[in-house]
Amino acid sequence: MFGKNKRKTLPEFWIHYLEAFNHKAKKTGLFGKILKEETLDNSRFVAFDTETTGFNPKVDRMLSIGAIAIQSHIIKVEDSLELYVDQEHYNPESAPIHGILKQGHFSKVTEIEAIERFVSFIGADILIGHHIGFDVAVVNAALKRHGLGKLKNKLLDTGHLYKRLLHPIHFGLQNKHYTLDTLSEALKIPMYDRHTSAGDAMITAIAFLKIAAKFKGRSKHTLQYLFRS
Repeated sequence: MFGKNKRKTLPEFWIHYLEAFNHKAKKTGLFGKILKEETLDNSRFVAFDTETTGFNPKVDRMLSIGAIAIQSHIIKVEDSLELYVDQEHYNPESAPIHGILKQGHFSKVTEIEAIERFVSFIGADILIGHHIGFDVAVVNAALKRHGLGKLKNKLLDTGHLYKRLLHPIHFGLQNKHYTLDTLSEALKIPMYDRHTSAGDAMITAIAFLKIAAKFKGRSKHTLQYLFRS
């Protein structure tokens, strides 16, 4: 019945995480759907970022994770999370990018504690990231190592949203790659704490609000519009 990476007994934090989606389904009546009346005003978003030992989620590990909530067009600095993760696997070649040393001065938590605190923080809310597929893959790989399932949250990618903003018609340009540095420069966002998970989560949150504000004149500003491919 259970695969080799599945637990027979789920930890309490994971049960609560799954229950959050059941509660949301009962509340909306449409599990996993985005209702037309949902807007940026009545939804909680979480911008997040990870710093890792490399760029292969199958073998590399999460060294830190940062997240910050957005509600009613406001970045809630008091509603944020920043964790450094103790990992046996470490790649010193990545240290010049993120500055996290294997025996550094940061207070660190175990990987399972980082997962627990992260999923408890995000609940069933919408996740925002820049090229978010990578960060989600990193978290999902960590979840799998501990016998748990994948993240179930809806996802918004600031890279994809920015491309839609610039090239709504010219689909040939949709494959163009925009870095977080590019967005920061174009949207006039200060790059404080760049290449830290908390710093990049903050930059991503600001980018999201700026992009969403530019979309506002094109629609009724519903989540359905933001999730359009």
